[in-house]
Amino acid sequence: MTSESPAGRHVPGDYDLTRDIVGGLPHALVERWRRSGQTADDARRLLSGYAVEGYSVVSDSAGLTRLSERLALLEVLALIDRPKRILHAYGRAIGGRAVGVWAADNAQLFHPAGTRAAELLAALLSVQDEIERRCRIRIGIGVHRGTFSELSGGLYGEEADGIEDVAENHVEGGEIAVTEPVVDLLPPGHPFTVVRRDDLRHPIGPVYRLLDGPRLTDARPVEGERYPIPYSPDLHADLLHLERSPGDADLLARLTARHLRERTVVLVERGGASAGTPDLAVLRGLALSTTMRETALGLLPSAGAVEIKVAGPLGIYLFDDPGSAVEFALRLRAGLAEREIVCRIGVDTGPVLTGETPGGGRDIAGAPVNVASKMAQDLGRPGRVYLSETLREQTVLGRFVPVERIVSGVRITFFEG
Repeated sequence: MTSESPAGRHVPGDYDLTRDIVGGLPHALVERWRRSGQTADDARRLLSGYAVEGYSVVSDSAGLTRLSERLALLEVLALIDRPKRILHAYGRAIGGRAVGVWAADNAQLFHPAGTRAAELLAALLSVQDEIERRCRIRIGIGVHRGTFSELSGGLYGEEADGIEDVAENHVEGGEIAVTEPVVDLLPPGHPFTVVRRDDLRHPIGPVYRLLDGPRLTDARPVEGERYPIPYSPDLHADLLHLERSPGDADLLARLTARHLRERTVVLVERGGASAGTPDLAVLRGLALSTTMRETALGLLPSAGAVEIKVAGPLGIYLFDDPGSAVEFALRLRAGLAEREIVCRIGVDTGPVLTGETPGGGRDIAGAPVNVASKMAQDLGRPGRVYLSETLREQTVLGRFVPVERIVSGVRITFFEG
């Protein structure tokens, strides 16, 4: 096994997987759905007990592409840790709670319906102030007031998806985007400066940019609490050490050798299913993800491979041997097709950081995850398997054909089959 050099290998968008916040699959609920008539009424009845009303606050880092061109994986992970700590401290101080696992550079908080909109916006302005003062990167924040389905530690539904899309794809670093239901809850004559974004027409409704207003001055962070870190406590402690010692090449080399290993990543994204109502969409999507997981586990080798996680439409698997990973990807595509599930799969190999999270699950970070995601999610076509150029030196590509694409100004070559 080899470890990553301090320079590493990165691509545009490293450390940024879409919908990497949501929790695991709610298997008991899926089984009840499978045993039901699977009608709109069944969906509404089954999800009624999981509905929560309040605010979803979602953040996404900005500027990582440029930083990741010259920083190693552990350095980037150390950089994105402090903004998450700041957001969590202010959110908890006004009664919010963390949602899911804050993997990669994403974070999400839920605030109950009784939270005053003005207090929440003041807290978020304070968050951005402190991040600007203390951090090398900025984050964009999206806020929506609505009703969500809370399942296995994640928020689901059209409104949950909508504000995640706003935060991840339509907000710049340092910006706070606020939807109309939040603005409508501000008192008459409020002191906030909010401007409607006429450039953004989104299914979630009108979106506003919060420019200025009062800051939160009387809240106290909740002592002794951590955001839901996607790493072991030992690794998180090492990241904090690295954060306090930027530019320490010897420390970086020691931590890289300690934590990173050469592995092959298989990332699969399933297609969706038509649904007549939001509740139907949630349960049909969960059922498809469960079927995908069951199919993959039935094909996974008994040794040398492990499931990392299935979250939303994504499944991630880790292999010791690149050839076994490619074979698994091809068999999984065929197995899902037999169940009328269309997928697209990306496979890449290289140094990754992986292990158990404090909550008992597993998570992963590293360039191979993001290369696989770029090939499959961003550039891939349904029904295809994509192999990185790195795999050309380690496995037989067979009928795969080379493809060239430009991503964020960088030309990349990979193989489609």
